[in-house]
Amino acid sequence: MTPIAPGTHLDHLLRQTRMHHVQLSSMADVKANIMLSLAALLTTFSIGYLSDPVLRWPVVVLIFFCVMTVFFAAYAVMPKLNFDFRPDIKNPDCNILFFGNFMNLDYEDFGQIMDEMMHSADKVYEAQVREVYELGVYLGHQKYRYVRLAYLSFITGLVSSGGLLILVEIIRLWR
Repeated sequence: MTPIAPGTHLDHLLRQTRMHHVQLSSMADVKANIMLSLAALLTTFSIGYLSDPVLRWPVVVLIFFCVMTVFFAAYAVMPKLNFDFRPDIKNPDCNILFFGNFMNLDYEDFGQIMDEMMHSADKVYEAQVREVYELGVYLGHQKYRYVRLAYLSFITGLVSSGGLLILVEIIRLWR
């Protein structure tokens, strides 16, 4: 990276960007929770209609897609941690500010790395920029991808079961 003079403008930029990432992460968690709750409730209420011969297959389709929705929503908010991971601190790609990278370090190792980093403005900014980047990548590739799949699964289930119900009714009326 090109050296830039440290200052409050850079601090504010990085702080604001991190706050936005935290807000986006929280929003993804809320959306996933809504989808999880809605799909679970719909599944619970739908089970009672499995004995109705007209509604059986539309309900089976709806329940299938609701279970898929629950799976995707739960996966979106499930913590992804590697409890055996030991970071290679000498690797410049290591994000020491991310708890998943330092959770398996002893405090002495972590303190030494942080002390070394805090004595260099360039290293401090590099660590913050790396953290902002990795938060954004994680949000895009993990959380929001699976929240999107949960929404798509739920909508597909509603449309498919509704279409199947209409088809079953049309066939029943023509007989």
